[in-house]
Amino acid sequence: MPSLTFLGAAGTVTGSKHLLDLDGRKILIDCGLFQGLKELRLRNWAALPLDASKLDAVVLTHAHLDHCGYLPRLVAQGYRGRIFCTPGTRDLCTLVLPDSAHIQEEDARNANRHGYSKHAPALPLYTSLDAARTLTLLQPVGYNRPVPVAHGVEVEFVNAGHLLGSAYARLRVGGKTILFGGDLGRYDRPVLPDPQPIESADVLLVESTYGDRVHGPNEDARLAAIIGDTVARGGKLIVPSFAIGRTEEVIYWIKKLEEQKRIPILPVYVDSPMAAGALQFYAERMNELDPDLNHGGEGQREVCAFCTARMTVIETVEHSKAVMNSKETAIVIAASGMATGGRVLHHLAATLPDSRNTVMFVGFQAAGTRGRLLSDGAKQIKLIGQVVNVNAKIERLDSMSAHADAGEIMRWLKGFRTPPQMTFIVHGEPSAADALQKRIQGELNWPTHVARYLERVDIS
Repeated sequence: MPSLTFLGAAGTVTGSKHLLDLDGRKILIDCGLFQGLKELRLRNWAALPLDASKLDAVVLTHAHLDHCGYLPRLVAQGYRGRIFCTPGTRDLCTLVLPDSAHIQEEDARNANRHGYSKHAPALPLYTSLDAARTLTLLQPVGYNRPVPVAHGVEVEFVNAGHLLGSAYARLRVGGKTILFGGDLGRYDRPVLPDPQPIESADVLLVESTYGDRVHGPNEDARLAAIIGDTVARGGKLIVPSFAIGRTEEVIYWIKKLEEQKRIPILPVYVDSPMAAGALQFYAERMNELDPDLNHGGEGQREVCAFCTARMTVIETVEHSKAVMNSKETAIVIAASGMATGGRVLHHLAATLPDSRNTVMFVGFQAAGTRGRLLSDGAKQIKLIGQVVNVNAKIERLDSMSAHADAGEIMRWLKGFRTPPQMTFIVHGEPSAADALQKRIQGELNWPTHVARYLERVDIS
């Protein structure tokens, strides 16, 4: 009997993995890392309840780590089949997966060097070689082009408007349609297009990251105020930003505020090699982005849609250190978005103790991350082996999130002409998932189920 097993993104927003078993044909939809709380991160090391070599296919909705970051581990465990994704997702994976492998190897080296691992020697979750092998398995497929992925099973990618290349994965088998929503994008936002409407599905998986809240209108006025306030205090604005996706929107808004003369023109530093690469991919795929990035009609695109008047992409560690040590008022955009790693940790260590500075978060902060701790008002934080006092001003702009809020999720669901036989609620913390379930039941009267970790359900 066909079944679905939730191997991740159930009771949490990370670790997306959904195993579809169609009478022996096994397809894994997404293969993400768990992030945040230690108890979640430890799941990355646990054995999957499947034989990776027996999987028929992997289908990938987009290139965020919580959806693709476990792929090299799967390959290390013996997977040799194809990984179906959109061309944009393939491009971004060439940045994300090698970087993730480098971080895994670096963490293992540090653990061995400083002796803080329980294992001797400490090993990386996966290696750069595993990541390189993974990239060879990526099979790009354009939007709205159904292709076979296993015997009697085809997949079609539909633009989700969440990230360059992001998609819902619509699987068809035996006359039944199963729609894996991935992460749902937002409406009426810059850079990315609106999520494409869907008319029907027999089985639906929908995310609930912001299932219990509403983002509110664009906060360009608040962003201008935050920048202005930081300038008045003579400090720096540090923006921990997801290297792929969020950086582009932050730059878009700074550029717009500059052009409208609502903020002074400041040095803007992008301190993330991955973000720099992603900016290039976004520029190369403008046709997949929001039509508003066209200026003056067809063929008259913005000369530099993702740059400000004084923007510098930092390329070397030495340049990064120079910016950290500089006292000039500036905006620094650095990965990672939840302050779990990357160069932003060094910028935070340098700026958090000084009350002239501001740290602004621009996306969801998972439980257990430094970003969540700082957003919740922590007065001290541990960074790169030291405890740092938090005197800088902490701000948060949820309006820049790439995840649909509760109202936008409902707007998308109301576009269905016929209700699914079952809607599974995934990719959300328990309170958000429960709130979305109540809203779907109250407004649409659809049958719903909040997925539980490792739960197996029949979908016949």
